[in-house]
Amino acid sequence: MWWDERVSARFRRNLQPTLTYWSVFFSFGLCIAFLGPTLLDLRCQTQSSLSQITWVFFSQQFCLLLGSCLGGVFKRTLAQSLFALFASSLAISLVFAIIPLCHNVVVLAVVMAVAGLAMGCIDTISNMQLVKIYQKDSAIFLQALHFFVGFGALLSPLIADPFLSDTNCILSNSTANASSNLPHIRKSLVPHHPGNLSHYDLPMKGMVVTRVSYAFWIMALINLPVPIAVFFLLYKERMVPCFNSSSHPLLSADELAMEARPVEKDDLSTSVHRAHAAGGHDDLFSCCQSKNFRGASYTYFAVHITGALVLFMTDGIVGEYSGFIYSYAVEEPLSVVHKVAGYLPSLFWGFITLGRLISIPVSYRMKPATMVFINVVGVLITFLLLLIFSSSVVFLFVGTASLGLFLSSTFPSMLAYTEDILQYKGCATTVLVTGAGIGEMVLQLLVGSIIHDQGSYSFLVCGMIFGGLAFTFYAFLLFFHRMYPKPSSDMDAVSPDKPAVMDDTGQYQR
Repeated sequence: MWWDERVSARFRRNLQPTLTYWSVFFSFGLCIAFLGPTLLDLRCQTQSSLSQITWVFFSQQFCLLLGSCLGGVFKRTLAQSLFALFASSLAISLVFAIIPLCHNVVVLAVVMAVAGLAMGCIDTISNMQLVKIYQKDSAIFLQALHFFVGFGALLSPLIADPFLSDTNCILSNSTANASSNLPHIRKSLVPHHPGNLSHYDLPMKGMVVTRVSYAFWIMALINLPVPIAVFFLLYKERMVPCFNSSSHPLLSADELAMEARPVEKDDLSTSVHRAHAAGGHDDLFSCCQSKNFRGASYTYFAVHITGALVLFMTDGIVGEYSGFIYSYAVEEPLSVVHKVAGYLPSLFWGFITLGRLISIPVSYRMKPATMVFINVVGVLITFLLLLIFSSSVVFLFVGTASLGLFLSSTFPSMLAYTEDILQYKGCATTVLVTGAGIGEMVLQLLVGSIIHDQGSYSFLVCGMIFGGLAFTFYAFLLFFHRMYPKPSSDMDAVSPDKPAVMDDTGQYQR
């Protein structure tokens, strides 16, 4: 295997929880990408206007952000985390099953809000738990985690595509006039930003003809094994009340030897360190309580803030680029035909998924800080070249693929790097996930408004500015890393390679 025996042994010991968290993130990806392609059919199902149906996007995005902020509430015990993941993944399956029954746009928005809360909890808890299990080895497993969200996001539109309406799904006198514009409208829809699409006359009354319900029911069935996998993990850990017995599982030989070994000074300091480290990773509001700031240096806050700002920019770029690249391509000066331009978002997400897959072995050989540096520099250079060759359709495709690759591993690498700086004692996971979520929502709205006022060329200019800001914030993070207090001498004695260290045995802690 391309990793060493220590990491491999740790992975084998935590195989079931690791695979469970990966599968839950697949559920997250499945849910995050289905709304865009199916929105016009859902407009027909709810017989609403284009501007009304885009509020469904907003309700999902806003509640996803809220769920990310609150997800840390469930980290206090392993049982709370797993029950929250079980409820969230089950909620996503139920949402898929219920969506075809929603014939009112307000009801649909409420259902999507529930899905957003579930997705936010999944996002925060899965990242937290993997960091807890693997700590300094977490970079590899976080890269794999984010590959699965990309895989789910790729699969979801492919499932929906055969069931999407080729013609207007509300039959009326004006159907024929609007049907020819449906592919263009579908690819131009961006969350809460119908933009220049208001001049298209889409009927709101008439006979509804759509088969999109089958796509949602298929996705509900595909997602159903995920809550089952979480339930089996709960059962294995003796956390299901109905099946809980007073007897505990037998200890392995290694664990038995560890239990029988007398407590030494190193172990005592490690236990204290582990108990202290477990105090971090609260929800965003708990993190902001004054008691958590006592004795903290200014660099503690600076690392949290600059890390979140880097992801605010990079995840914001992902949201705005995927949302507006089609609209940019079909406008002057490129004037790419609609069908060809429709491949650009798929190319972008495809290379994000490919990049995350490639980053799994790369992250074992390369430090997270180095990977983030390559990512932000690559994003900046790509936008610069896109501006220089702004009249080239070929380079637009090359640049889109390049941008997907560079952005793919930024979040997991940044999370691993920031947690490493803070020695797994801060609120990095919650703060970074929240910062990324805010960036994805805010920058998308901002860029949409700028394009509407200034024209399509401002799309690349905005990307260049955001890339430059991401690089600047990362430079500040490197500076604050150098200023951050080093671990005390008793912490230095705790080496990751010492067999006596209980935290590095990789055991799945309750």
